[in-house]
Amino acid sequence: MLKPRLEDHLVIGRYTGKVIIGVGLLMTIPLLTSLAFAEWDTALDFVIGMAACFIFGFGTQLVCRTDKDLEWSHGLVVASGSWIVATALGALPHFLSGHEGSYLDAMFDVMSGYTTTGLYLLQDLDHASFGLNMWRHLLTYAGGQGIVVIALTFLFRGTAGAYKVYVGEGKDERLLPNVINTARAIWLVSLVWLAFGWIALAITGAALGQSPVRALLHGLWVFMGAWSTGGFAPQSYNTMYYHSIVYEVLCAIIFIAGSFNFALHWAVWTGKRTEIRKNVETVSFAITLTSLVLLATFVLARARVYTDAVIVVRKVFYQLASGHTTTGFSTIFSRAFVTQWGPVGMLATTIAMAIGASACSTAGGIKGIRVGVIAKAFFHDVRTMLSPESAVVRTKYHHVRDVVLEDAVVRTAMTITLAYVVLYLVVTVAGVLSGYPVVEAAFEGVSAASNTGLSCGVTLPNMPAALKALYIVAMWLGRLEFMSVFALVGYGISMVRGK
Repeated sequence: MLKPRLEDHLVIGRYTGKVIIGVGLLMTIPLLTSLAFAEWDTALDFVIGMAACFIFGFGTQLVCRTDKDLEWSHGLVVASGSWIVATALGALPHFLSGHEGSYLDAMFDVMSGYTTTGLYLLQDLDHASFGLNMWRHLLTYAGGQGIVVIALTFLFRGTAGAYKVYVGEGKDERLLPNVINTARAIWLVSLVWLAFGWIALAITGAALGQSPVRALLHGLWVFMGAWSTGGFAPQSYNTMYYHSIVYEVLCAIIFIAGSFNFALHWAVWTGKRTEIRKNVETVSFAITLTSLVLLATFVLARARVYTDAVIVVRKVFYQLASGHTTTGFSTIFSRAFVTQWGPVGMLATTIAMAIGASACSTAGGIKGIRVGVIAKAFFHDVRTMLSPESAVVRTKYHHVRDVVLEDAVVRTAMTITLAYVVLYLVVTVAGVLSGYPVVEAAFEGVSAASNTGLSCGVTLPNMPAALKALYIVAMWLGRLEFMSVFALVGYGISMVRGK
């Protein structure tokens, strides 16, 4: 979009408005929750939030009337711009609740929810209202699927440009030929998992002594935090609050499943069960997770941090799997990473968070498919060097189908990986300049940029405002995988320059 015209502004405004209407409709659920529990002040907060979303959404529909369909650049700008507007307006109920220190803190928590990061600045979480807790967890559940996917599912009808917005949100896999049907298939997979996961967690909660209502709500919210790899939990002690190995196992199953590519889920649903062991993403995930768990277990066992071998394995696997899937659930105190796990344990966790899980899933980070492609390219080059000059060396990898490794694929994987590495370095340096030790700065910064949410104690309401703002941008960049954000920046520059 070298020189934005009036038609470009209209089409971007129109589709951004549609996405924001979707956010306003989403607030109906926490509003009804507040009414059900007679939380009148909280209900009013959501009425105000919905009104703001509808005024913006329907206002842009009224002003930006056009029949023009989306082009690639429009789709990218709509995707990244919608997340900013959705964060600013979605933060209203948070700020009005009185649990946030500032509007910046409220926006931090909402961006963390949408991006399924899980870091939060909300104060006195253990006494937050049911309505606000419902909103927090709904943010991660909706954000995991993608707020644009919501709009595609319910508000976009038959537009050929819908695929451009879908790709702009960091997803580029079509489960079905039609992108809107793909979005609906993603929701179908998520809702079926929701039914089984919610029931299992609620029954476990009731068996642990929770009241029926509390067991149902905690089961629903913890499922949303796990499936979306979002890491939000209704208690400040996160999943350590439950002190239950059954609860931990259920959470681990759900967040590992949530971290898998929706294309993998769909392949298994349609009978291709061998995909689980053949797919390059699951193979990459299994290798890196096993290696990091062994490393951390060896270090913690040698340091005698925990009293017996079962506890060591249980703690290490849960934190590392949570970090690798970019979930952020934890069964240890935040500062235990610093005081007990030490630099090597923190480094192993940081690497797991940096790699992340699968593409086209609810997870963040570099993604297993890129790690797998780069590893394949490395061994391809080694084989080429060791083969006779006349030999033709071909390498394949399996992702839903066998794919020939081509230079363009490797180049794209390297480009995105390099962008993540640069982002990780920037947030680490910013943390060090803010006064934190380098290991803690790297741990927390990578956690934010990879949308993980594990904390070693840096993310607190009293952290520097500039670092909060940088983490918001890092979460946004990491979730959308850079390109749509770059398109939005380019659009803004073009508007200013007029060309």
